[in-house]
Amino acid sequence: MRTSELRRTTRETDVSLTLNLDGKGFSDIDTGCGFLNHMLELLAFHGSFDLTVRCKGDTQVDDHHTVEDVGIVLGQAFANALGEKKGIVRYGNFLLPMDEALVLTAIDLSGRDYLGYQVNIPTQKVGSFDTELVKEFMLAFTRTLRATLHFNQMAGENSHHIIEAMFKGLGRALKQAVAIDPSRAGTAASSKGTLA
Repeated sequence: MRTSELRRTTRETDVSLTLNLDGKGFSDIDTGCGFLNHMLELLAFHGSFDLTVRCKGDTQVDDHHTVEDVGIVLGQAFANALGEKKGIVRYGNFLLPMDEALVLTAIDLSGRDYLGYQVNIPTQKVGSFDTELVKEFMLAFTRTLRATLHFNQMAGENSHHIIEAMFKGLGRALKQAVAIDPSRAGTAASSKGTLA
């Protein structure tokens, strides 16, 4: 079972999370931030990951700490569930249309963290959610997962649609990357012999 269960507690947030990479897309999310809940539900569904998240954060300040810390713990959970990453495909990419928005997402579970973020979200808010926090979430996620992640927005005018395309595309790209490659027979998808 490729699963992980984590808890991270600071003065700003208390995050608990369970993840099953080989799930059915079931999610039970309560972060205290409705828009983040929705995006994580989409990621889990499109990645076929089972994901449970609970977060109590200082949302009376704003959503920044909640969004960042959930990204930290989610990246850690994926890293833990993948272990030594033997037998995985490693790479994944998906070009996702969401109405007028079109976003290319590509990931490499390389052990090296990098975020390429070619995204222009036209508004500062979606509802009460600060759209600049999308990048903060993705930075936190890539750092703790230690993955190379690229987003390239090819079209889009509606902020909600653009962000939704990113999270759905991330779920689809991760699904490809974490899949088991039968031809690898428990070895790393690297000529070096390790993904670290």
